[in-house]
Amino acid sequence: MTTTLELTKQLITRPSVTPDDQECQKLIAERLQAIGFEIEHYRFGEVDNLWARRGKQQPLFVFAGHTDVVPPGPVEQWQYDPFTPTISGSTLYGRGAADMKSSIAAMICACEKFIAENPDHNGSIAFLITSDEEGDAIDGTVKIVELLQQRNENMDWCLVGEPTSTDTVGDVVKNGRRGSLSGTLKIIGTQGHIAYPQLADNPIHRLAPALSELVNEQWDKGNDFFPPTSFQISNINAGTGANNVIPGYVDILFNIRFSTEITEDQIRSRIEKILDAHGLNYELTWALSGNPFLTSEGRLIDATRAAIKHVRKFDTELSTSGGTSDGRFIAPTGAQVIELGPVNASIHKVDENIDIDELEELSRIYHEILVQLLTT
Repeated sequence: MTTTLELTKQLITRPSVTPDDQECQKLIAERLQAIGFEIEHYRFGEVDNLWARRGKQQPLFVFAGHTDVVPPGPVEQWQYDPFTPTISGSTLYGRGAADMKSSIAAMICACEKFIAENPDHNGSIAFLITSDEEGDAIDGTVKIVELLQQRNENMDWCLVGEPTSTDTVGDVVKNGRRGSLSGTLKIIGTQGHIAYPQLADNPIHRLAPALSELVNEQWDKGNDFFPPTSFQISNINAGTGANNVIPGYVDILFNIRFSTEITEDQIRSRIEKILDAHGLNYELTWALSGNPFLTSEGRLIDATRAAIKHVRKFDTELSTSGGTSDGRFIAPTGAQVIELGPVNASIHKVDENIDIDELEELSRIYHEILVQLLTT
């Protein structure tokens, strides 16, 4: 059994459903402290966070990740207990096997090997680990980034261990993510008897033309790295439950995943302009999960491509698809940010798993990235 596999199993054994870390970070800190990292633990609310750094000099390379996992759901639907790491054939099963306790184990073991070979490496290495990525994401990475900025501790490169691979480890690297802006919209009408529509004001009917315009609006055309911005309705709710009552209001939840071709303010302005043009009486609240970010070129991209080519013998694909990640909190500091981790086919699913051979390959890729960046 490799050290990477053994550490992954130790982490999976801890049922760290967000935001409960279950002392995963204690185990991580012990491993890192043994190879010269200075350890800082921070707790905000119910969230545990770890900042560990080896070295004082720039450039600073950061491994970022999270110890929290999503709930396993009905345990009886799993082949094996989700928090009892189980090997069947060449596959390791368990909650967090792909998202992302395996990445953290691969990072740590890559560092142990790299530091043993290069005790006087260039620059510094750090770990930013939270237990709040799968939850509200308000007391985790964003708080540590704020703390680092207050003390002028600047990251140059950051690798987030999110499961980015599609078919085999290393085939896809995320070099950015779309922004995510959500809206809660209430269209206000007048409730009444459905047989006397002239005495009521149906908010659903009033909404329909505006909704059609919003859905068909071309927000932008995207660019070489991002698809066009997308407006999507996630929920519409109205009515009292009776079929003879015109509702007094209709509630709509929507989300916009947006590219670097448009800003949050521009989206908000255009949506409000459309609603106003239709003469709607409405209430609208906004929630920004994160702005888009992009690392289009630079030493981190070059080193990552070279490392994957060296270890896996193929060229990787850069992509900005998928949901948000904690990279959205790190990129605004000016750091180059990429995401690279296991195959994502089983994440958040029953019987989450990772191929054991690919787990070791991931650690080798991380090791080679360190070699590329901190020994030349």
